[in-house]
Amino acid sequence: MSGYDRVVQPAAGDDALENHLGGDEAKNYRQYEFDMVAPHVGRSMLEIGSGLGHFAEQFLPRLDRLVVSDFDPYCVEQLEKRFAHRDDVSVLQFGLPAEIPLADPVDTVVMMNVLEHIEEDAEALRSLARVTAPGGRIIIWVPGYMQLYGDFDRKVGHVRRYTPATLRAAVTAAGLGVDVLKPINFLGGIAWWAAVRRGGVGYPDPRLVKVYDRTVVPMTRFIERIIRPPFGQTVFCVARVPQ
Repeated sequence: MSGYDRVVQPAAGDDALENHLGGDEAKNYRQYEFDMVAPHVGRSMLEIGSGLGHFAEQFLPRLDRLVVSDFDPYCVEQLEKRFAHRDDVSVLQFGLPAEIPLADPVDTVVMMNVLEHIEEDAEALRSLARVTAPGGRIIIWVPGYMQLYGDFDRKVGHVRRYTPATLRAAVTAAGLGVDVLKPINFLGGIAWWAAVRRGGVGYPDPRLVKVYDRTVVPMTRFIERIIRPPFGQTVFCVARVPQ
């Protein structure tokens, strides 16, 4: 879950902080996210836009140190409660681009559905590079392709959707190298266009999300093991901080 990709309504409870795929209705997709990111994570990790901390929490067994963060006071409060018993977890509050209040660098930064909200994306990446150890990685997960930009994107404050070319431009402008850069979730891109953009729906129907998660996500994962898709709902990047 991203701390950015949601409409904040604390009075409505934690469900209001879920991203557009919805919590329990998207277990396969959440596993897909984790399996894509986990191989690139080192021993210390900063997550940008942690929301309520569900995604970051999965990495604790493989980490020596975790830093979670969000710009929203409600989310920061919930993160502090969630990890209060953990000496190896710290919580920060800030928004990008900004000087990040982190004294000791991490070897991995993870940002899931965050960069698309930031007008000055290259400057935001430079800020992250300054708190990442030399040779470390910045893992970026962003919505793909402006052809899929619709009501949902506007409502949650997306400045843009990326292609591999536009994401590469931001990454290289920040002085970072590229280890991995590719579109993913090809079938999801088609489903997103049909269900949200073409259908004129501001938010996906939870019933369709459940069907999508049970059918499209496993099929997508199978296809992506065989071929590299030319297009996708998401663009995935692992950027490298210079030595």
